[in-house]
Parts: sequence; C-alpha cells; structure tokens
Amino acid sequence: MGKPTGFMEYERGTLKKEKTDERVKHFKEFETVFTREETKTQGARCMDCGIPFCHGDTGCPVKNYIPEWNDLIYRGHWKDALDNLHTTNNFPEFTGRLCPAPCESACTLGINEKPVSIKAIERTIIEKGFKDGHVKPRMPHVKTGKTVAVVGSGPAGLAAAQQLTRAGHAVTVFEKNARPGGLLRYGIPDFKMEKSVIERRLAQMEAEGVQFKTNVNVGVDITAEELIGKFDAVVLAGGSERPRDIQLKGRELSGIHFAMEFLTQQNRINAGEKVEKIISAKGKNVIVLGGGDTGSDCVGTSNRQGAKSVTQLEIMPKPSDERPVNTPWPYWPLILRTSTSHEEGAVRMWSVNTKEFKGNEKGELTSLLCTEVTFDEGKFVDVPNTEFELPAELVLIAAGFLHPEKKGLIDELVGLGLELDPRGNVKADFGSDDEYSFTSENLKIAHATSLKKVFACGDMRRGQSLVVWAIAEGRKCAASVHRYLTQISVE
Repeated sequence: MGKPTGFMEYERGTLKKEKTDERVKHFKEFETVFTREETKTQGARCMDCGIPFCHGDTGCPVKNYIPEWNDLIYRGHWKDALDNLHTTNNFPEFTGRLCPAPCESACTLGINEKPVSIKAIERTIIEKGFKDGHVKPRMPHVKTGKTVAVVGSGPAGLAAAQQLTRAGHAVTVFEKNARPGGLLRYGIPDFKMEKSVIERRLAQMEAEGVQFKTNVNVGVDITAEELIGKFDAVVLAGGSERPRDIQLKGRELSGIHFAMEFLTQQNRINAGEKVEKIISAKGKNVIVLGGGDTGSDCVGTSNRQGAKSVTQLEIMPKPSDERPVNTPWPYWPLILRTSTSHEEGAVRMWSVNTKEFKGNEKGELTSLLCTEVTFDEGKFVDVPNTEFELPAELVLIAAGFLHPEKKGLIDELVGLGLELDPRGNVKADFGSDDEYSFTSENLKIAHATSLKKVFACGDMRRGQSLVVWAIAEGRKCAASVHRYLTQISVE
C-alpha cells in the first residue's frame, strides 16, 4: 500500500453534512465529498492486509478492487483509480451514495479499529472523475448485429444494458414510467441522490448507443411474446414491486399508505410532474411501520414535509451497538444503525407490534393500538398488560416487498412457460458464484429462465436486495446473454 503505517497514523474520516435544521428545509443532497488531500489521507489507512476481505464474498458484491484504488489515490493517480473502479462497477456514483457498504464491515482494519472510509472514497473518486471530464462514452469496437431488449431501467437493467451495448449488441431498454431509472429515480429520495446523477449517466449510455423507450409497459402496451419474437434476447430486470401488506382491523381507513406510494409521489413532485391526491405528512402525527432503509426514507421525507411528529416502529428487538457473536467479522453485522434521516428527528421503538388501526366516524385514521412483544420459540408473543395507543393521522407501511408485480408481463410469460420460484420471483439459473453453467444441448447459463432467449436479473430474480447487488446481477446477466448470443460453449 502507499503508506504501510497509514492506518496507525490517521483517524477515519467521514463526509461533511449540512446541519440537520437546515437540510430538512429542502430535498437536495446535503453531503460533500472529500478534498483530494482528505482522500489521500483516507486511502493511506488501507492496510497491506494480505487477503482483502473487503472485495471478497463477504464484502463487495461487484468485487471492487478496493485496495488498488485506495493505493492509486494515495499516490495521486486519480484517473487510474477511476478506471480501476469502472472495471467492476458501472455506477459507482449510485453505490457511493446508496450502498450500506458491506465492504467496510469486512475491512481488516475494522477488526479492532474503525474501518477504512471505502464508500466515501468511492464517491469522491467518481465525482472528481465527472468534474475532471474523465467519464466519457465507451464505444463498442465491433457491432454483432444482435438485438437485446431489457425490461426495466433500474440499476440491474441499466448495468446489463451498458455492458451489452459495449459488447457490440443493439440494446433497447423499455421503461413503463416517464423517465428511466426505476427505483433510483422514483423510490430513492432526492436528498439521498439527486436525479441529475442519473441523467448524466443516461447521457453517457445514450451516446454509447443504448436506446430508451419510456412510457411502455411491457405486457400491456406491447406483449411479451412480441418482444421475444422481435429481439434475439430479452432481459427481465424489473423490480420487486409487490409490497408486503399489514392486514389488521381498520386497514380500510384513509391515511394508511404503502411507503413507496409516499416516496414515489414526493419524487414526482420534485421533478415537476403532475400529482393528484397528494399524500402529505404536514402537520400530522406520522407512524412508519418497518425499521429498514425504506422506513428511514419515509422518516426523512416526512420531516421535510413538516410532520408534527414521526415515530418508527419495528417488531424486532433493538439491535446491539456492538457486533453480535452470530455475525463475526467479516460478516455483515446486525447492529444498531442510525441513518441521516434518524438524525433529523424521529422516535424509534423496537419490539412493538401493531394490533389495530383506529379511526373516527368519517373513516379517517386517528391512532394505532400497539403492544410490546417478545420473540419466543420462533414466533412473536404479546407481553401481557403492555397495550398502548399512539396518535396517528398518517401511517406508512414499510414492511418490505414480496415479489415482482405479476399482472401483465409476468402472467403473460408464465402462460408462455416461464417458471417462478417458491417466493414468486422469476426462476433463473444461478450457476456457481462467478461461473456460468452450460449444457451443450440448450446453452443454459446463469440467469437463463425456462423460456428460450429470456434472462432475468436483479430483484426480479433474487428478491428485494441492495443497489450494489442489482448492479452485480446486471453485469453477470449481461455476460451470460453475451455468451448465449455469441454461442460460446463452456463445459
């Protein structure tokens, strides 16, 4: 590494943030990247650890060469660091903002010290790369004459489309919404990632030859059978869009919404799109059901809308501040995490179960009836005499997602012979981790579905997951499609 003793000399650095009372007044990003000198110092903390678990199986799903670009930025080779980063990750500007950084949990320095600021360094490298004009279109050297349709323009679909275009195939991305980006555009709040970040990358992809067709709902506006017949390969890269509901007495009351309805609507408003029947937290007691990232995003958005109070309920026990014994280094630990949205103001409650939604004679939500719970023999048990009531005029259900929306595209494909897994996701061959399993008879490879020419990746295949997993899935799927199209046999 650049400085063998750096990890002993320098403290871990974090990105500077706008003060909470100021940033809740707007929906713009509020973090600033490192300076070049700060980045050099943080890169110097990367150890010559021998086996870098940060980009192993427990660290980075896209297998970023983290020690290498840490060394490069320490030595001042910023362009080389950017090129190194791009060899494994199409969109480091997305992961540098949104990834929970499992690489840092697997950092060797993190065994007994604060880990290297990998995520912040990654974000700084790509932002400096854009600023310095080093992020340019990479045109394919040859044209194969093969055509590929990618359904869905989230991170998995975008990664697959870019990789396949650079391999020389003609790629068309179909998106049912007005603009490409999928969950990145319509689900991630602008204060976590402004949409100009997506636009500049889309401009690069269009220059490389990717065609985007928006406002096209495959399975409704065009049949899946038509798509399969028209293109040499089809990649299913839609999201896991069916939210998990909470069916309790009073569920029909007005004021109860799925988290993604709420978040998507605010993003559309920020983009200047026309929105009817606005869901607003202004002046209301807001309760978020679910303690994950989506719930955290609801907290941040509610505070920016001017909520009277925000409470986040989680049925699971409160995690420990320290790494538990059942997830030792280098595994991702279940510990208490406080997001930037939590810093802005929210009451967080654990081991709480909602029993009933209560309302008034007008059918409007007024409160939640809750109880404390314990986890015993694989199930949650109410603690006697612990019932309590919380005032609420708005409830946001952030309990995760079940599987892709089946109406339309999936139902039609199932009718054509597409198989689903037991969870309702598209069944596609996983193969081994980084290898691709073939049979010489049908060229069945990783990400291939039961339908000829049809592949699947991202949340549609593996279920709800992280943006970094979506990018990794899109890249691997693109490699499989390329092998299929070029008839390369690996046995």
